[in-house]
Amino acid sequence: MVHFVGAGPGAPDLITRRGEELLRKTDVVIYAGSLVNPALLGLCREGCAVYNSAHMTLEQVLDVIRAAQSKGEDVVRLHTGDPCLYGAIREQMDVLDAEHIPYDDTPGVSSFCGAAAALSAEYTLPGVSQSVIITRMAGRTPVPERESIAALAAHGATMVVFLSAGMLPALQTELLKGAYTETTPAALVYKATWPEEKVLRCPLGRLAETGAAHGITHTALVLVGDFLGTEYDRSCLYDPGFATGFREASK
Repeated sequence: MVHFVGAGPGAPDLITRRGEELLRKTDVVIYAGSLVNPALLGLCREGCAVYNSAHMTLEQVLDVIRAAQSKGEDVVRLHTGDPCLYGAIREQMDVLDAEHIPYDDTPGVSSFCGAAAALSAEYTLPGVSQSVIITRMAGRTPVPERESIAALAAHGATMVVFLSAGMLPALQTELLKGAYTETTPAALVYKATWPEEKVLRCPLGRLAETGAAHGITHTALVLVGDFLGTEYDRSCLYDPGFATGFREASK
């Protein structure tokens, strides 16, 4: 059996209980060494074979899985955050399907959730934004033109940008082509939930400058939108004048 497991955003205690149990019992671990906290490997039992996929190709990962399958061993494929976001899991699962190798998927806490926690922020503030756009800048891996930063920025919604901390000047330029302005609140969250976590707030017009001043070039999320400001509407759900299926409205 192959278990795809989300390792969480960084802090070892943010892996799920299910993910922890799978790590403790598995025979083989293939982990995303460039991003997964290696402290999690301390959960593995003695004799567990450990592979760092940062040094491997897809074909090499699959070869390890096939070898384990032939010996009746369990594999944990440990991905950073939640593997559904930029985890490159579909291409692995398609091969497993074709070769009739069973697998399951255990979700994890994404770094975009860890970043919100670091900022004590709510992405979906009433009267401000009820949508969260999770995206990335085009780089060596292209992005569909309809999903360009400028096109998505036109909505003015809450935006979380992955895998783009090394392109902050270009990212800032593209964001400003949309509904955001130079004064729109922005933030950089470096290694959310790790001991070395760093939170930097700035207006969008100073995003690249702020990143350069603090040496932020990788492993950071960019967050943009008025959810980082101070103005918002009170939630209707907890308003005494708002009736719900559990509570009558007060007069």
